[in-house]
Amino acid sequence: MTDHSAPVPPRTGRRRVFGHAHRARVRRIPERLGWPVGFALAALALFLLHYYASLLGLKGFLDVWLPRVSLNEALVYVICALGLNIVVGYAGLLDLGFVAFWALGGYTAAWLMSAFFHQVNVHIGGSVPTTTPGIHVNFWLVLLVGAALCFVAGVLIGAPTLRLRSDYLALVTLGFGEIIPQVFRNGDDIFGFNLSNGDQSITPLDPVRSIAIEANGVSYRNLGPFDLLSKYLIFVGLAALVIFISLRLRDGKLGRAWLAIREDEVAASAMGVPLMRTKLAAYGIGAIAGGLGGVAYATHVNGAFAGTFRFQISITLLAMVVLGGMGNVWGVTIGALVLAWINSTGLPQFGNAFNRQFGTDINFPGYSFLLFGGALVLMMLFRREGILPEARTRLVLREEETADPAADAGEAGEPDGWAAAGAGKAGERS
Repeated sequence: MTDHSAPVPPRTGRRRVFGHAHRARVRRIPERLGWPVGFALAALALFLLHYYASLLGLKGFLDVWLPRVSLNEALVYVICALGLNIVVGYAGLLDLGFVAFWALGGYTAAWLMSAFFHQVNVHIGGSVPTTTPGIHVNFWLVLLVGAALCFVAGVLIGAPTLRLRSDYLALVTLGFGEIIPQVFRNGDDIFGFNLSNGDQSITPLDPVRSIAIEANGVSYRNLGPFDLLSKYLIFVGLAALVIFISLRLRDGKLGRAWLAIREDEVAASAMGVPLMRTKLAAYGIGAIAGGLGGVAYATHVNGAFAGTFRFQISITLLAMVVLGGMGNVWGVTIGALVLAWINSTGLPQFGNAFNRQFGTDINFPGYSFLLFGGALVLMMLFRREGILPEARTRLVLREEETADPAADAGEAGEPDGWAAAGAGKAGERS
């Protein structure tokens, strides 16, 4: 007779190998390229939807719920949020004054792409006639100048402040975030020199000379105020550049040094990481992204307006980083896109629809910070690592706390047992 009670050994090894081989065959796109391809496809899909909106019968819907102005503004927020993510998410430096770099980038564009300094006549690849007074530099060069100027400003601001830690660093950065916009707001008379034109602002700016997407084809010309789809491509390109730089930095030597400082500054210093130089690099590179975003925003609104650079922008950017997932480039990108869309379009349009349906008169955009604050509280309670967290952050924050420390010592190995035995022998000797 056959003994049916004998256990049959499980064949887990073959199944595991087959499972890995099957997944390898199914996954056509490498895992590291999944998100970049998804970002490119989403950007292309939105472009085609707006380009063929009339043919598809979606023009009314897109103009209400996904207007081109809001898309471009959301991409500017993505650029700046990724810069703040380098400072906060990578290096762990709490910065509450990032709007200062946004403002500096915007005013750099205003100084170099307008007739504000009418006393001089400088033209470097500008898009206006050479007889126009003022400083007129090509938009693509202004991007480089704005990034360089913000990098220098970030190093100068960070050098005396990054020696501080935690709450003290946050307070000092908050101070700089308030000081610099106030300088621009009151900069119409600095010892008799008009630096920023004060609350009157600097407008208009020179048009951007670039590829124009039109219904009858593609041309290369000055972009007008209604060429929003062409500007959309520029902003997508800038956002993709900042994403690429962020990803490369994270995987490099400097990115690993930032992560070491974020996890344990004392241990990083003991292992030979130069703290001040590494922190300054994070602050300066983050400021570069802020400068790019500021230049892009100035061309988006056609000017530098002192009243727009408020402390709320710094808080909104920080909320985008925290809600999206600190340290995760794609999480921050999604958080910036979602919060920027809710702030500019989603909340006002939902409020209009709600008021029409129920006959009320509620100012929903006035409650935006209440909603963001409530969302932050809920995230801190139920998903502290963010919508799309970094793998390391998720492991740290979701690590299960062991109820029995003695069991942990027993599982870890013998040292605690040896220590107990040694203590017993010491007691016997005494």
